Amino acid sequence: MNGSCDVASFNDVTNDFLHGVVHEAREDIQVAVRAAADTFALWQKLTPLGRNEFICWIDDAKQPQTRARRIERACEELREGKKRPCCWVGCIHRPDKAPSRWQQAVLIDREKRRDR
Repeated sequence: MNGSCDVASFNDVTNDFLHGVVHEAREDIQVAVRAAADTFALWQKLTPLGRNEFICWIDDAKQPQTRARRIERACEELREGKKRPCCWVGCIHRPDKAPSRWQQAVLIDREKRRDR
């Protein structure tokens, strides 16, 4: 393989895939990460919190095209040595950590405004 994350080219998703502390990676993430052995090895070496951040960031996408771009970007960032997604405010779903003031203003308050 050439190191890319081709979601359509890999269908063998098994139970040895490691997830985050709150979020579980859906099949499309698992397929993309497994498509290249080096990317999968990097994923498995991440901390549970690191995996959780990537999964939450990908799951936060509203459109399928955005989700697909984020999956590809996550694979690229893993190969670049990143442990967390670049420019992500962080998962607000963790019960062990209150959202920061910035997360509150950017993510949570935005949701309230949208619901009005």
